[in-house]
This record gives sequence, C-alpha cells and structure tokens, in this order.
Amino acid sequence: MSDQALTYSSSETGREGFVLMKLVGPLVLPNIFSLQTELKTNKPPVMIFDLSEVPYMDSAGIGVLINYYVSAEKNDRRMALVGVNERVDALLVLTKVQALLRKFPTVEEAVAKA
Repeated sequence: MSDQALTYSSSETGREGFVLMKLVGPLVLPNIFSLQTELKTNKPPVMIFDLSEVPYMDSAGIGVLINYYVSAEKNDRRMALVGVNERVDALLVLTKVQALLRKFPTVEEAVAKA
C-alpha cells in the first residue's frame, strides 16, 4: 500500500485568506517531497488540510504537518486539519502531537472556527 501516490490540490474556501489543501493518498516518506516544496510557497493566513482521503501516514507525514504548524505559528498564521480518520488520529495521539494540531470534522466548521 505504501507505493500509492499522494496527490494534492489547493483551493479557496470562500472566506478570504483561507485555503483548503486536499490530500489524497498516504502521507508517507516517499510521497512528501513535492508536497513540502508546495508548502514552502503556499502560505495563506489559514491553511486547512483535508485528510479525509489520507488512509494513513508515517512519522515523515507527521513531520510535514508539524513543520508547517511551526512555520505558521512563527509567522502569525494558522492551520487546521479536517477529515482525520481513526488510524491517523491514533498516530497523532501516539506521537503526542494531537494537542498542537487543531482538528475539525468538516471543512465548513474549520472555516467558521479556525
């Protein structure tokens, strides 16, 4: 399963300054490099990562999210996660980063509350 590709696309949410980054596929080491490049230039005031089609991630995937979180915090930006499945959520809890990363059940709720 880890040989599946990761695709991503960003779009406006309808609220100024809020961008939705939709990820599809596993967020694992072989898949993160183009995403990291994209995230270096895509720095809206609020980035919402839609993980509803991310079946699993590894520590490198968590690293991508944490690196983006740290950069956002340093530069007065915010980020949020939506659509986190049980497997990914368990990994966030296991690695003790769940308290850093704000999660919402839907994009609409993230846009309203992030």
